[in-house]
Amino acid sequence: MNEEILEEIQRIRKKLIVVEGKKDQKALERLGCTHVLTLENKALFEVVESIKTKEIVLLTDLDREGKKLYSQLKQLLVQRGVVLDDKLRLILFKHKVSHIEGLHE
Repeated sequence: MNEEILEEIQRIRKKLIVVEGKKDQKALERLGCTHVLTLENKALFEVVESIKTKEIVLLTDLDREGKKLYSQLKQLLVQRGVVLDDKLRLILFKHKVSHIEGLHE
């Protein structure tokens, strides 16, 4: 895995990270992330209402569906005053990583 990605994961590993599914969650936990929340089988408003921290990492996949989810969630979270830490997402775009579950490989 790319050094820049690994360094960024180390920086955010204690932050709340919101991902799409269980495979994404497991991949990040294997990399040392301790606070990973999945969207799986939950309404978006329930996820947003459950977030009590002021800053999170929103890490949906970088495919079309993931980008759509990201946009919807970002809008809801920003309305509630939550700040998004997008640095890892931008690094993943740069390195053409499209699925979070593939990070542990």
